Amino acid sequence: MATNNEYIELPWTMNSSSGDDEAPKDPRTGGEDFTQQFTENDFEDTPPAQRVQFILGEDVDSSGTHVSHPLFSEMGMLVKEGDEIEWKETARWIKFEEDVEEGGNRWSKPHVATLSLHSLFELRRLLVNGSVMLDMEAQNLEVMADLVCDHMVSAGTLPPGVKDKVKDALLRRHRHQHEYAKKTRLPIIRSLADMRNHSSSKIEEHAGNTLGATTPISLTASEPGPPGSNGNPNLSTAAGGMGRFLTVPSGKPSNRALEKKSNSKHSRPAQNLPSITEDMVKSPSNQSMARPGSGTELSEQQHKGNTHFMRKIPPGAEASNILVGEVDFLERTLSCFIRLSQAVVLGDLTEVPVPTRFVFILLGPPGSQSNFHEIGRAMATLMSDEIFHEVAYRARKRDHLLSGVDEFLDAVTVLPPGEWDPTIRIEPPAAIPSQEVRKRPPELPKEEVDEEEEEARLRDENGLTRTGRLFGGLINDIKRKVPWYISDYKDALSMQCVASWIFLYFACLSPIITFGGLLAEATGKHMAAMESLVSGFVCGMGYGFFSGQPLTILGSTGPVLVFESIIYEFCLKMGWEYMTFRFWIGMWVAGICIVLVAIDASALVCYITRFTEENFATLIAFIFIYKAIENVMVIGKNFPVNQGIYDCVCTPPIGSNASVIEYAKYNWDYCETYNGTLVGGDCGSPPTENVFLMSVVLCAGTFLISTVLKEFKNALFFPSIVRQYISDFSVLIAIFAMSFFDYSLGVPTQKLEVPNELKPTLSTRGWLIPPFSEKNPWWSPIIAVFPALLGTILIFMDQQITAVIVNRKENKLKKGCGYHLDLFILSILIAICSLMGLPWFVAATVLSINHVNSLKLESECSAPGEKPQFLGVREQRVTHILIFLTIGVSVLLTPLLGHIPMPVLFGVFLYMGVASLKGLQFFDRILIMFMPAKYQPDYMFLRQVPIKRVHLFTVIQLACLIILWLIKSFSQTSILFPLMLVVMIGIRKALDLVFTRRELKILDDIMPEMTKRAAADDLHKLDAENPKFNTSKQLWRGYLTPTETSV
Repeated sequence: MATNNEYIELPWTMNSSSGDDEAPKDPRTGGEDFTQQFTENDFEDTPPAQRVQFILGEDVDSSGTHVSHPLFSEMGMLVKEGDEIEWKETARWIKFEEDVEEGGNRWSKPHVATLSLHSLFELRRLLVNGSVMLDMEAQNLEVMADLVCDHMVSAGTLPPGVKDKVKDALLRRHRHQHEYAKKTRLPIIRSLADMRNHSSSKIEEHAGNTLGATTPISLTASEPGPPGSNGNPNLSTAAGGMGRFLTVPSGKPSNRALEKKSNSKHSRPAQNLPSITEDMVKSPSNQSMARPGSGTELSEQQHKGNTHFMRKIPPGAEASNILVGEVDFLERTLSCFIRLSQAVVLGDLTEVPVPTRFVFILLGPPGSQSNFHEIGRAMATLMSDEIFHEVAYRARKRDHLLSGVDEFLDAVTVLPPGEWDPTIRIEPPAAIPSQEVRKRPPELPKEEVDEEEEEARLRDENGLTRTGRLFGGLINDIKRKVPWYISDYKDALSMQCVASWIFLYFACLSPIITFGGLLAEATGKHMAAMESLVSGFVCGMGYGFFSGQPLTILGSTGPVLVFESIIYEFCLKMGWEYMTFRFWIGMWVAGICIVLVAIDASALVCYITRFTEENFATLIAFIFIYKAIENVMVIGKNFPVNQGIYDCVCTPPIGSNASVIEYAKYNWDYCETYNGTLVGGDCGSPPTENVFLMSVVLCAGTFLISTVLKEFKNALFFPSIVRQYISDFSVLIAIFAMSFFDYSLGVPTQKLEVPNELKPTLSTRGWLIPPFSEKNPWWSPIIAVFPALLGTILIFMDQQITAVIVNRKENKLKKGCGYHLDLFILSILIAICSLMGLPWFVAATVLSINHVNSLKLESECSAPGEKPQFLGVREQRVTHILIFLTIGVSVLLTPLLGHIPMPVLFGVFLYMGVASLKGLQFFDRILIMFMPAKYQPDYMFLRQVPIKRVHLFTVIQLACLIILWLIKSFSQTSILFPLMLVVMIGIRKALDLVFTRRELKILDDIMPEMTKRAAADDLHKLDAENPKFNTSKQLWRGYLTPTETSV
């Protein structure tokens, strides 16, 4: 068997059209033959892929007849249920195959259809030798059966003597899987209908016997009755007017039904109808075969579609029905491929009320059921294939269908029988590659693209090119964001935004309170928790309303705290007023940032590559994880497990007859409840030996619940909407669950402390800082520019690296970036905070990453087995505004917030740190270093770069991360942290001397993983030393097929 890397020479030749591809027209509707516009030489000596591309490249006719629609395919098999013969639904396809589990009487899990090559070859042979009827004009199944049988008789494939038996088999009732499930719940009405039809059959049988053998009467639903019966098969008149039987009345006949009765071809005397065989006894519910358009209403009453499954069908879908079975009156196989000119609902033919466009019929002698079943599956799988199903709509003759089959065979992947079990069901893949390359011819090799021009174009799209005029970048950002401003509020109408808001509120509140406590120690309480809350409210609201990227969350950072402590110590040493000197530093920082905005300095962000941004993001994530664990360990030091004897005993009240032993059993909490008296030196506080263990449980429990419930959207339980809500509110559920657990046990763990009064921490200062002070010399505002330069570097790097991470291509943001606008708004907020004596807030990396992750959008899974696809992020401003609005009113929520244990919030920190590592290529490469080669994931960069080079790049990046950690850990060097981020950019530039350009493009790129796979061939072109990887020329020559499809 040839592999899919070379053109397969198929063991057959293309048969010329026999001229029978055009379907006969319904004699009741008429119609003109479809004009063939192509000759047989159109596709001669060309690969199947190019023939298909030529067919799909043609213009669709103006009538829209050949416009493709989504297809729902259903396969039914002719089976005998008791004394009845009927069509039973056995499989269905929307995108993936679902089979009826015979033993469990239920649908199987959706799976990838695995076919045998033999069934595909047999199907192709049937399309070559069988009947192909395109653009048939039929409004119901009876007419279609008539046309098919007449066509087969005229073609010589069907003996005239068994024509009516074939037609009778085609018009058997169709029973679907959802109807079997309801069998046990059928009402008494069905039983009465059975008895009535059974008695009618007995009377008719008796009447037929009294008439003699020369006048047999058929109860076939497909044969219309004689004039006077209104076309209803249930209202039968015996020959000679012997009697009329009472049956369920039908509706008023339509004009089409009256026209049918007057047609000589379909109006035959009842005595001339052939009798049916004994095993073809009609189903008691054969009335359901009266199709819409025949003037009956009974079919609508009896056949109820699977409305629940209808929700899975895409809008505008049409049906493809595959009917296969074996009958004892045929000696050779009959097949027919039918495409209706207009899709029509054919009664109970389809499980769901979807109009049918395609029908494939396969009937044969006994002993071929299993083979027919596989051929039917092959046909249904072909119809579910994106390319063949479009060819089926466009085909004008038989050869076009054969070209589609040949192209499908060229694209399949063969699984060796000795290395794979065919009974294994393959799970649907997480992502399906695009089939567009199969629809269009391969492009000619392009000229070498100028990479510098390409990079310049990408920078221009992101607003990272210098405009050459003052504030040009800012103006472009405003023009880019204004059209989206209204939608930034409309797009927030989702429960996902509510979940994100509450989660990020707690995630932001705790660091602000903690940072306020540290800031109080570093600045002599000039700024503390209250100032941090007010700063969060002011900065968050201003940034949320006016920033260019509101997905970025502002927060307090470690380098800013170090910077504040250095300035405070300097002022103490010099005897200056700290808040006044800080005011001038803040004004200088704001002014310098505005100058940077004016000269489009944010364009330098283009030099921050994945190497730098992932180093920074990984460092901040590790800090969150480390701090969460460290804070829990601090609790262990303050409240050790192994304490001394707790000197406090509950004694009975004075004058009580109870003994001391009876009251000694009561704990510290319950002693006063029973009027006891606590005696001992430690009675002033409750026992604390369990505080540390409880804190560990609360922290770990919050982390585990948040992690497990966040992934619950991919679980197998509950409907998808319930799973999605549980996933969105996972952190909130964890916080409330563990807080309730802590409250129920009564262990005195540390609780969140929030200020309850809106006033400055120091009574000697107000909410506005005076710009001048007697303690500060007149030249102090001038020298403030020097620390302001360092502060500007710190703020600029923190802000822009976080913005680059948020604006990654992986996040598929659609509303554009706003680097210049963000920096401009931030500079104004710094000036306001400096005037009010509030801490400076800048972009917080981990909080921003978690904000983006909490707003990710995935496609709704409509088709069974389809995996949700990442669509992008819900870009809006409302969550940012609500987060910091709630932080501003937290002072009023102190009674509620005071019940939240601090270890629970530490667990939230731990969750955010771990969650932010997900998706970082740097962290993935660190894990790969500890994996054996056979267990390493199939990452794209491992396919393109030797593993030793990958490890070398990872080691260099890891060394830079360690250096950043060491510099940040010591107070003497932590102020140099922002400068080291600049050094990281230089180190990345120096890697050009160590790695090739191709290796750096793969390992240090912000291109999404799926886009990398689509552009894999383009990456090969970068290696000029290996021209054999240039697949475009080979594709053009027909040696390779552009896409693979599993068989």
